Amino acid sequence: MSDSLKKRSEKWKRSFEKRRELRREIVKQGKDILESNNFRGSSAFIQHGNMTVKEHSLNVAMYSLAISKRLPIRVNRRDLVRGALLHDYFLYDWHEKCSPQNEHCRLHGFYHPGIALRNASKEYRLTPRERDIIKKHMWPLTVVPPACREAWIVTAADKYCSLLETLRIHRGHANRSKVSGYSV
Repeated sequence: MSDSLKKRSEKWKRSFEKRRELRREIVKQGKDILESNNFRGSSAFIQHGNMTVKEHSLNVAMYSLAISKRLPIRVNRRDLVRGALLHDYFLYDWHEKCSPQNEHCRLHGFYHPGIALRNASKEYRLTPRERDIIKKHMWPLTVVPPACREAWIVTAADKYCSLLETLRIHRGHANRSKVSGYSV
């Protein structure tokens, strides 16, 4: 095996192991959320491109953890992960026309943080940091900026993931014809 091939192989192994460790941390901190029917059901809704809300939330949690590990600041990892998993817990298809569940369909970006917070509050006992993450992750659309480091990190990770998904650089596994009534 050539040196360049060995280097690429080692780099790939390190990257794979980092992702595995991030996934373990997400499961450790958010097992109850990951196993809930509503969170699992979010795989029925498209977020951006062909990425489901569930996949998007998992990606935001993973990137949030990765960002927090690179920054020289302390964060509450449990609140970070749980807030990231619940930041888009609005539980409806925001692409559909106005419906009773989606009364703010044209202004989804402005209203869904409050809806997600209300839904998450019904199922989980949220910490103040988790509440801040969910409520303010759409800053600057939400006029009041995040108040804690964890919320800033999730906000940044969400913007990054959304950009990659919208540009289809980061693709999901959803088949639009089978998800949430989409037809191809």
